[in-house]
Amino acid sequence: MGPAPAGEQLCGAIGEPEVMEPALEGTGKERKKASSRKRTLAEPPAKGLLQPVKLSRAELYKEPTNEELNHLRETELLFHSSLLRLQVEELLKEVRLSEKKKDRIDAFLREVNQRVVRVPSVPETELTDQAWLPAGVRVPLHQVPYAVKGYFRFLPPAQVTVVGSYLLGTCIRPDINVDVALTMPREILRDKDGLNQRYFRKRALYLSHLAHHLAQDPLFGSVCFSYTNGCHLKPSLLLRPRGKDERLVTVRLHPCPPPDFFRPCRLLPTKNNVRSAWYRGQSPAGDGSPEPPTPHYNTWVLQDTALESHLQLLSTMLGSAQGLKDGMALLKVWLRQRELDKGQGGFTGFLVSMLVVFLVSTHKIHTTMSGYQVLRSVLQFLATTDLTVNGISLCLSSDPSLPALADFHQAFSVVFLDSSGHLNLCADVTASTYHQVQYEARLSMTLLDSRADDGFQLLLMTPKPMIRAFDHVLHLHPLSCLQAVCHRLKLWPELQDNGGDYISAALGPLTTLLEQGLGTRLKLLAHSRPPVPEWGINQDPPKHKDSGSLTLGLLLRPEGLTSVLELGPEADQPEAAKFRQFWGFRSELRRFQDGAIREAVVWEAASMSQKRLIPHQVVTHLLALHTDIPETCVHYVGGPLDALIQGLKETSSTGEEALAVAVCCYDDLSRLLWGLEGLPLTVSAVQGAHPVLRYTEVFPPTPVRPASSFYEPLQERSSLLPRLDKPCPAYVEPMTVVCHLEGSGQWPQDAEAVQRVRAAFQLRLAELLTQQHGLQCRATATHTDVLKDGFVFRIRVAYQREPQILKEVQSPEGMISLRDTPASLRLERDTRQLPLLTSALHGLQQQHPAFSGVARLAKRWVRAQLLGEDFTDESLDLVAAALFLHPEPFTPPSSPQVGFLRFLYLVSTFDWKNNPLIVNLNNELTVEEQVEIRSGFLAARAQLPVMVIVTPQDRKHSVWTQDGPSAQILQQLVVLAAEALPMLEKQLMDPRGPGDIRTVFRPPLDIYDVLIRLSPRHIPRHRQAVDSPAASFCRGLLSQPGPSSLMPVLGYDPPQLYLMQLREAFGDLALFFYDQHGGEVIGVLWKPTSFQPQPFKASSTKGRMVMSRGGELVMVPNVEAILEDFAVLGEGLVQTVEARSERWTV
Repeated sequence: MGPAPAGEQLCGAIGEPEVMEPALEGTGKERKKASSRKRTLAEPPAKGLLQPVKLSRAELYKEPTNEELNHLRETELLFHSSLLRLQVEELLKEVRLSEKKKDRIDAFLREVNQRVVRVPSVPETELTDQAWLPAGVRVPLHQVPYAVKGYFRFLPPAQVTVVGSYLLGTCIRPDINVDVALTMPREILRDKDGLNQRYFRKRALYLSHLAHHLAQDPLFGSVCFSYTNGCHLKPSLLLRPRGKDERLVTVRLHPCPPPDFFRPCRLLPTKNNVRSAWYRGQSPAGDGSPEPPTPHYNTWVLQDTALESHLQLLSTMLGSAQGLKDGMALLKVWLRQRELDKGQGGFTGFLVSMLVVFLVSTHKIHTTMSGYQVLRSVLQFLATTDLTVNGISLCLSSDPSLPALADFHQAFSVVFLDSSGHLNLCADVTASTYHQVQYEARLSMTLLDSRADDGFQLLLMTPKPMIRAFDHVLHLHPLSCLQAVCHRLKLWPELQDNGGDYISAALGPLTTLLEQGLGTRLKLLAHSRPPVPEWGINQDPPKHKDSGSLTLGLLLRPEGLTSVLELGPEADQPEAAKFRQFWGFRSELRRFQDGAIREAVVWEAASMSQKRLIPHQVVTHLLALHTDIPETCVHYVGGPLDALIQGLKETSSTGEEALAVAVCCYDDLSRLLWGLEGLPLTVSAVQGAHPVLRYTEVFPPTPVRPASSFYEPLQERSSLLPRLDKPCPAYVEPMTVVCHLEGSGQWPQDAEAVQRVRAAFQLRLAELLTQQHGLQCRATATHTDVLKDGFVFRIRVAYQREPQILKEVQSPEGMISLRDTPASLRLERDTRQLPLLTSALHGLQQQHPAFSGVARLAKRWVRAQLLGEDFTDESLDLVAAALFLHPEPFTPPSSPQVGFLRFLYLVSTFDWKNNPLIVNLNNELTVEEQVEIRSGFLAARAQLPVMVIVTPQDRKHSVWTQDGPSAQILQQLVVLAAEALPMLEKQLMDPRGPGDIRTVFRPPLDIYDVLIRLSPRHIPRHRQAVDSPAASFCRGLLSQPGPSSLMPVLGYDPPQLYLMQLREAFGDLALFFYDQHGGEVIGVLWKPTSFQPQPFKASSTKGRMVMSRGGELVMVPNVEAILEDFAVLGEGLVQTVEARSERWTV
């Protein structure tokens, strides 16, 4: 089997997650039966597994043709690898229109043209006299104020021209829009129609008449209105064909004036064309004050006059340069994946096409370049050029009457002039949007320069919705609250310029205010306005307040995020007054340790989770203070998931502080171990090997002080025994610590003897810790439990040569060889690899404070789906670590919320079958080593686990996934993650609030054959459940802090013990699933083979009954007896056994 074509791989990445077949499990056994290498190679590979192409010797050494040589030379010059060229070509095939569809669209356009020119005329009436409009159609424009001078008559268009990307061949699927310019006859327009929205009123009436007649035509399945690029003064008419081609194309009709009708000098950015007296309904001011300029209004008029000239410029420049067209298509895909081209003020495909034209005209792009090179050149230009400071122009004229760039910079945030020198193409683009484009371009260039194998996938195939790209988002809803901003900030000129669009008028001052207030906490502020939906021709246009919500995304800097202090100037500085004015009542004078008296703002935040949400306090305070937006209108989404990892009584902390206390206690204990006197060998290293010590324990431990009334004391062992008449006591898990002793020639060389010597060390360790430091200890042959400050540590003494001794195998001839054994691998993992991993992830937490929250949320979700038993702590920690070490195309998360969303995306889209997940801890693996790892993975795929995670210390074996998950369990996790991600993102992006955020954490119970419901009385971690109970049982802990001389009961969890018994007794018949964090249900799935009749054997009658079938005695499961055994085994713990008989039959 050859490698799948690139197109198929891309489809798999975009669509549903690939179904993982269990075929991988069986390949190892099949290969063992093969008697020769040839037979092994001849076996069919697992479905979906990529294999190298088999070529004959003649094909392998065949001389390349001239065409192949030219192709290779082109690839070397125009792309950085053959793989990238294949990927780009396949993507372009996917997004381009086929010739067959083009023919159908052309035919539809011809029909549209014929019908448009046949629309009947209407006699002239005043603009305000609209009685001639038919009853079934409305004017698609807010006519405020209604009174306006002028006359209107309808005449068929003088010219119908297709403009835009369709003619150029640069439009991309799936949404094909064809723009058609309808040139209105000169008889309709007057010289002064540029004033006071007269032109826009005539334009809207023109569309209304067209809509009425075209809607009656059976050719069209849909006739409706929409705004052009979100501009509410410029509606367009959308036409879609009827029948099977309804989704083929959308034709957008744009009425426009004759190209030379309006004089450009009247539409300069410094001119006013909306009179204050008309717009505000006031009499003209007699003081001679100048009218405010209306640059955006003027630009919208100019845009309509330049539609054809822009098409001609693009057509001339592109010509037959296929590379430029490919580059434009790739750039449009790039913009779409980042949602940069959406809504009003987006960085549209038209803008990026004109940018390509500019770079060609300045010789930064050549017409012979490939699409990939055009993509790189444009991204490089965007990454290094700030158009908010230094605008650019396509105009080559040196005419002194043309306006200067400085005039445009004064009126617009972003400046890019067209070839006329009068029109700013980026007039609607805000500074925030352009800075976001710049930021994304810089990230993309870094990714391309790294030449990563998956660079194409990350750059062009990975979507970056706002909720997944930004750490926090906030919704301003309802939008009517922005009217208060315009009143408070006196934005009358902006309202006049934007035709009453108070959202556009307030957006710039709002983002400037928040950027100033968030300061060093903020890396990037972006905004998103959802596109205004289409509306029927018999409906009024949607009002501004009905166009959804304004969403702001905050990308935060982790280094400044958690600071509770905003430090201002010294009290006697002139800037102090500005600081006080900006921060209002929150600003206060404070004396600091260096003696300085400064203005300062202090935010209330005690825990790490509260400090992460300081931006919420900043935003709500500044918006209320400066813009009169109440807190009820600000829906801030930064920490709704924190509740899932909060402790029993912690409502303000997500456990980072408790974890830090436990780690400090461990540090104290390690110092005590280093300083012990009296050990035969000194301690050479003390290493943590527990999730608490790498900050990834879902619910961190708290110091315990057992209540004696809950236990029967065992005085001879200074320990406790749970009482049967009391609820199950609190679950206490000891934290594993590995204590390495120095090397010595006195260690025995026999495995059993080493174990005995280690046991002696464990006993001696307990004695010395008790004698020298008064710690309560309990020693066993394998470990020593130590109670310190309410925490229990489990110390394991390790001898560095013991794994090697366990590998020694003696042959009958007396020869000793080294061979990995299960015991040696387990010991090496527990004493060497696990401490190294814990140390590396501890370091990662110091570098990225959000890592702890992300890893814990990920594990909480996996366990809540009842799949926690199949995934080790370490494997899930490494998947979470990959989000920080390899965040491309994002940056490392600064909040648990966005990290968890990316975890779900990674799990649901990663190709676990054909790729290892490489987690480059401490950046130890070079690019060459990673390539070698991938090659080795493909060669040894059949012998590797289903889920392969590679680290610098574990490059071949994936030790953390050796024991699971199985292919079916991993596929179940992939499916659940794919379902949870869009549901959770939709909740978080809902401007009315996220609703019940725990929905995605609740497991689907309808997939199980049997449900075993447990009694909460005997579930020690009952309060950790996803839906935490309002009341639960007392678990025998004293609330007052204080020393305890009694060792608590360790690792006592009745549901887990019950599960062990179930698996031991019925593991051959069923699979058992449980949420260890307070789950009340055990899900049971019968194995597919368990109901197949087995030949009668007296030795295997457990759980089965004998039946006669076809004259033979066979054995089938005795389901009733098994279900009864479930209840008997869990007597006292099991409440009910719920059999779902409709799901299975014997």
